[in-house]
Order: sequence, then C-alpha cells, then structure tokens
Amino acid sequence: MTEIQNRFRADPEQMGDLMKVALGQMEADMAVINGDIVNVYTGEILAGNTVLVKGDRIAYVGKNGAKSVGSSTEVIDAAGKTVIPGLIDGHTHIDNPYTPEELVRYAMKGGVTTVFTEVDEIAFTLGYRGIIQFLKAVENQPIKIFITVPPMVTISRAAEEQAITVKELSKLLKRKGVIGLGEPYWSQVITGNRRVLDLIAETINSGKTVEGHSAGARDNKLQAYFALGISSCHEPITAEEARERLRLGLFIPIREGEIRRDLEAISKLKDENIDMGKLVLSTDGIGPEQLVADGYLEFVVQKAIDLGFDPVTAIKMVTLHPAQRFGLDNIIGGIAPGKLADIVIIPEVSTIRPECVISNGKLIFRDGAFLVEPEKYAYPAWTEKSVRLTRDVTDKDFTVPVDKARHRAGVRVMDLVTPLVTREAVIDFPVNNGELSIDVSNDLLKIAAIERTHIPGKTFTCFVRGFRLKSGAIATTSVWDLTDIIVIGASEADMALAVNRVRQLKGGTVVCSGNRVLAEMALPIGGVVSREPMEILARQLADIQQAAAGLGFPHPDLRTTMSVMATSAIPFLRICEDGLYSIDQDCLVDLIVD
Repeated sequence: MTEIQNRFRADPEQMGDLMKVALGQMEADMAVINGDIVNVYTGEILAGNTVLVKGDRIAYVGKNGAKSVGSSTEVIDAAGKTVIPGLIDGHTHIDNPYTPEELVRYAMKGGVTTVFTEVDEIAFTLGYRGIIQFLKAVENQPIKIFITVPPMVTISRAAEEQAITVKELSKLLKRKGVIGLGEPYWSQVITGNRRVLDLIAETINSGKTVEGHSAGARDNKLQAYFALGISSCHEPITAEEARERLRLGLFIPIREGEIRRDLEAISKLKDENIDMGKLVLSTDGIGPEQLVADGYLEFVVQKAIDLGFDPVTAIKMVTLHPAQRFGLDNIIGGIAPGKLADIVIIPEVSTIRPECVISNGKLIFRDGAFLVEPEKYAYPAWTEKSVRLTRDVTDKDFTVPVDKARHRAGVRVMDLVTPLVTREAVIDFPVNNGELSIDVSNDLLKIAAIERTHIPGKTFTCFVRGFRLKSGAIATTSVWDLTDIIVIGASEADMALAVNRVRQLKGGTVVCSGNRVLAEMALPIGGVVSREPMEILARQLADIQQAAAGLGFPHPDLRTTMSVMATSAIPFLRICEDGLYSIDQDCLVDLIVD
C-alpha cells in the first residue's frame, strides 16, 4: 500500500457512514445536485445526477440521492453545469522560484486538486534536509501535493558527492507524500552510474514508480533504459517519439509549461487509430508569468480541446490517466463511490473554467473567491545559507590564462543553437599577454561556473556564443543539477558586480551593465526560491527579461536558458566548476584544443 493510500485510508466507522449515506440512511455532508457528470471510466456524460459526499469521500453518484440530503447538508446546485473530477498535474517541478503556497493559490482556482512534483532544485541546494522541509511545506495544503525524490544526476563532482544516497531514499520512500523516484537522465544511467542504478532498484523494490527522461534516446538505447522498470517519459516532442514510447507501455505526460510546449506537435496522435489511455497532460514546471497570464492546468486542458481532442478524452488525460500512472485510481481521478471527493464544476464540457472546486470533500473555491487559504510555511534560517562565498569576486577571477608563448589557440566554445541546446564549436582565438579575451563583435562572451555551496569559490571560466550581449552581464543561482552560480558577460567587471549582488541577495538572478544593476530577483531559500507573491515574481522576471533583451539577449526566456547551462539533461556541451563537459563523450573535455 502506497503512502497516499495510507494517508487517506478509510476506517470502519467512515466506511459504515459512506454506506449509510448511499442507502439514504444518513445525511450527506455535501451534495452536488443536478449536474452533468463526466464519467471518466466509461467516457459518458451522465445528465442530472447527484454526488453525495461524507467526510473526504464520495458516497453515491446517481439520480436517487435525495433521501440523504438533509438540513445539515451543504447543497451545491450544478444545474446546467458539467461536473468533472479534480485535475491532476502528473509531472511538474514546483520548487522554483515560488513557495508551494503560491502555486497552491493558482492550483485551487484552476481546479487542480493533486500535484505530483519532483524537487530537484531544492534537493541539490539543501540536500536531504531540504526535501524534508518541502514535505513539511506541502503536507497541510488544501490540495494534495506528492513528490518524487530526485536522483540528482549531475556533471559536478562536488554535487555528486552530496547527492541523495540509497539509505536516504529508503527513508524518504517511507514518508507520507513521497510517491517515487524522479527522472534519472538516460545517458548517465546506461553508462553505469551505480548510485543511480541502486536508487532505481530501491524504488522499484519498494513498489513505487520511477519517472523517465529519455530525450534523444532511440531504439536499443531507449529500450535498454526502460528495461530497468522505468514507467513513464515526458520527453517526447513529436507524435512519432510519443508513439514509439507508447508502444513500450509507457505513460507519456505531454508537456505544456515553461520548459517545453509540446502539446500541439503531439496532438497529431488524436487522428491516429491508437489507444490514448496512457497519454497525460502535464506542465513539467510552470513559471510565474505563465501562471499569472494563463492560469495553471486548466489552460492546458482547454488548449487540448481547442486543438481537437475530444473533451472527455482531454479531461481523462488530467484525471484518470495520471491516477492510473501512479496506481492511485482507486483513490483519485474519478467521481465514484469510495473515491476522494475531488470535484470541479465547469460551465460545460468544452469550457474548462472552474466555477466551484472541492478538494478532499471541502469546498475551497467558488465563483472567483477562495474559501480557504493556502498554508504558509516558515522555512528555517539555515535554508538561506546556501551561497557560501567567503569574499566578493573581482574581474581577475574571470581570467582565462594560456601559455604566454602562444599567439593563437583553438578554443572550445559553448555554442547556443537554440534557447536550450548547445553544441561544441572550436574557435581560433588570439592570445593577448597569456590570456583569452571577450570578443563582443563576434558574440564570444565569457561564461563562468562558480561553486557556491560545497567548495565555495571554485571557478571555471570559458566562452559562450549565442547570448549576443553587447555589454553587461547576467548571473544566477537558479541552475539545474548542481550548486553553481552561472554568470555570462560582455565585461568581466560587470560579471563581478552581478555575482557579488547575487551573493548579497543570498541567491537570485541579476542583470547589470555599466557598473549598475538593471534588474534582479532575490531567491534566498536555497538560492532557488523567493518569498515574494507570484504576481511580484512575474513582474520581476519580466523586468529581468526586458533588461537582458536591452543588452542584446535574443531569446524569450532568459531564466530557463541560464538554468540549463550546467545540466546533463540537454545536449551537447555544458559547464560546471570543474570545466567543460561533453554530453556525447560523458566526460570533461579540454578548453584548449590545439
């Protein structure tokens, strides 16, 4: 029995009450009457039905519930409306840049009653203790939030030494709210990272699930990865890739969030004669600007319908299917007796605009108003001490020395070919007084990785092309899969200013130019989480984006582009405090080629 099942297990007294309500022998606590109910099990829409709720569970669904509606029953008339199960985000990341309660506000009004999230950023910066803090922050929220433990695959030796152990994972898997293991990147799994293999085995042997991350894997390598027992993958970006993984029996969370928007491309599957029972709609992380502008998962479901998915099928992809993916469809994902009372009322089946939201049998949102508030959590002071640099940096810290006898050098450069993907370029650089210099005219900027937590101050500097800054610098602690500050600049002096301001903020993102800070966002909790409300974060990120664009940055999402510069999840050349790392070769490579 999983922890979610233990958490919401029914006792004999409750079971007896549910039967009495269903038989008309006891008053229901709540009744949703006259609604057209979407039955996700048969695909039908059942007109004019009643849902009876006792405690946190559904007792009865049908047309003969009137005997259990009494003077103490809270009655919600859904006449002319459609009643659907609470929405489930089956794969996301909500540990950056906002606190959980900020996400919960948007979830509640969007009809989301369950979230499954990985907590990789908190784990890398705050470790096992940080994961515990996150669990405490979400355990008393009006909606259900469950985590997958990140396997912490990294290119950084310092981060690898601090990564989650099998012993720590074993303890976490026994805790309420932990549903499985997060996404181990396939490239490092199939090359034999023993710690990660042991984590996968521990999770599967505990009866819990392992999320997949197979971007770029095909045929033999793809099947070698999933032969380990991994049961889902959210990485397909085309209908063809999704179909290939569906044929392997995998659940496919289709991403439509901050990192990727793959729904339109994968929606071609709806026109094919294949079973869509393992397709799930998810966000894979959703940023403040998108939440404020579009809402949460309700926007994704509406987009699926607008793209031509049958509305009931689209609803199943955020209710029954993710519940089945985690083996929890006997508890969540549908409106039926014995299930948790997670219920959303919408105008009609093709309009995903929640008017009334019930979570765990409690009315939490109605007609634009919150009826309960998210639980605020006070993170302890130690969580704000992840930036441990012992001094301010200077422009000299970003010197790239070479043999003084050389006049030119072939240099590996991180070449940004999309907002996320880099490739290796070898550029012929002039050597000036034993140093390699920034060349703004050719878009050859400096990029540095500064370890901020475990080996504070250890720095590696090289070059990047594709950011197109004409002046200034950008620094951030919001970096995937390690504990580095990443800083990119057209000026070493501005690089130093940006890093030093990040240090003062105890973590964050800073854009500066001409010895002046242009925009910033503080992320003091682990260097990845802000205490500010979502709306302020959205404005700060817009200011940061605008400031970066003013310096020449050409892409639409600076936050994500900066965050992925050190991850092994995306090809091909990455940076950490140890040096340049080739994803293809799975090792560090020399900066100087000849």
